[in-house]
Amino acid sequence: MPLQYLISFLEGITTFISPCLLPMLPIYISYFLGDSSGENIKKTMVNALGFVAGFSLVFILLGGFAGWLGSYLLRYQTAVNIVTGATVIMFGLNFLGVIRLSLINRTVRPTVSVEGFGFWRAVFFGIVFSIGWTPCVGTFLGSALMLASHQASAVKGIMMLVCYSAGLGLPFLLSAVFIGKLKGTFAWIKKHFQIINRISGLFLLVIGICMMTGLMGRVLAFLS
Repeated sequence: MPLQYLISFLEGITTFISPCLLPMLPIYISYFLGDSSGENIKKTMVNALGFVAGFSLVFILLGGFAGWLGSYLLRYQTAVNIVTGATVIMFGLNFLGVIRLSLINRTVRPTVSVEGFGFWRAVFFGIVFSIGWTPCVGTFLGSALMLASHQASAVKGIMMLVCYSAGLGLPFLLSAVFIGKLKGTFAWIKKHFQIINRISGLFLLVIGICMMTGLMGRVLAFLS
């Protein structure tokens, strides 16, 4: 897997375990379960797939737009590198607690009724989730979109956000099926949120610096 796609995939996974989302996971899983007792694994999986498909659709469209926009900004590549890199660095400083960006630290609670919850309703829920929850996922989604814009290609931008959505969606699917068995893992993650935040912040700082200095483009070109 090319480096830029691996980075986007890892950003999706990190979004899932962030303090913004993980504490809300049991609530989201309850929507996948609908009005069942939790024993209907097939129904839970179908609903979870619909939810993941919904938010992935929005994120992938955003990735295509970011890549397309980047192709028109090639002549301003230096300025684009500085702006996008500085933005990602700001996200990293937020995770490290150096600055506080209240807009991207909000937690969004779902308000959709579970009554009659099915695949297409789950898709709609995923779309609403992706739009209303954007401030919450803004740190890593924004970083993925900034990196997608560097590809200067709508197709590559789409692929970048496919990887991001996979990184975020796969843990959702696994959690929907194995939520009971993963309680210990989630408890460990919650206990170490501060360490996870610092590692995430440092990861974003490195990516942002590489983007800002143009080093990211040279590394990707070397590895491609």
